[in-house]
Amino acid sequence: MKRIAVLTSGGDAPGMNAAIRSVVRVAAAHGVETMGVQQGYAGLIAGAFTPMTVRSVGGIIGMGGTVLGSARCPEFRTEQGRRQAIAQMQAHGIEGLVVIGGGGSQTGNLMLHRMGFPVAGVASTIDNDLYGFDQTLGVDTALNTALESLDRIRSTASSHHRAFLVEVMGRDCGYLALMTAIAGGAEQVVVPEVETNPDEVARELRQAYERGKSHAIVVVAEGARYNAERMAAHFREHLDQLGFELRVTVLGHVQRGGTPTAFDRMLGTLSGAMAVELLLSGRYGYIAGWLAGKVQALPLEEVVGHKRELDPKVLQLAEVLAQ
Repeated sequence: MKRIAVLTSGGDAPGMNAAIRSVVRVAAAHGVETMGVQQGYAGLIAGAFTPMTVRSVGGIIGMGGTVLGSARCPEFRTEQGRRQAIAQMQAHGIEGLVVIGGGGSQTGNLMLHRMGFPVAGVASTIDNDLYGFDQTLGVDTALNTALESLDRIRSTASSHHRAFLVEVMGRDCGYLALMTAIAGGAEQVVVPEVETNPDEVARELRQAYERGKSHAIVVVAEGARYNAERMAAHFREHLDQLGFELRVTVLGHVQRGGTPTAFDRMLGTLSGAMAVELLLSGRYGYIAGWLAGKVQALPLEEVVGHKRELDPKVLQLAEVLAQ
């Protein structure tokens, strides 16, 4: 291969820029050019390619977000759209593609692979919902951001003897909420994987109040049936159940921005390097990510379309620690 392309797709994640930088510089070390694709798959279809050099990626390792941008692209879901994307790459002499992104992004990557185009992936999503990997790029930063917010909220919650519902991101995966709750010492956690009765949550908060706790915090995953808004609406109708006054904080996109942690910088760097090595060694259709204490490659076929489950033992531990 003489020229490859790299794109970021889906929700941005801290560490994406570290992965982009690694792809460009490792490729250059092998005498391979890298084209950056602007705005994800939409840019791939439009042929929005920009040459990237060792110098052009200088200074981006500590930046949040993605310098390549990201956008939704319904057109890429069609065969015609994917064929146009491949035609654009071939017209620009691009012989391989690295896709940095989560489940939806890697689904598109797999489709290109099945159409015969050489691809590799980097597992990147703060939701940590990619099957097969222990932790995806961006999770560590998002978790630490959520944890810092929780620590700050606890201070004011304790000062005013209040209960807080703190909603974190994660889509349909409760990993981020669960780990935030455990590391942050929350009294309760609500995740999509477990059906939660608001009355049971209220009972736990009441018991905490009666035990003399000065505050209570419930971490709620955005994808739960009773997210923070629905949970709060239920509690407002049954304020006598809680004991505490209630407040709601939705962390939202603050978890996706900001400076990546050292772990995410290293994970992005190592994963980006492996993605290039996969392409140059002819191992197409693989994705690099963190597994069993190191960066490893899994076939996209094994990752895409499968659901990652929460560890039931960790869920049980969260209940024990909340007492």
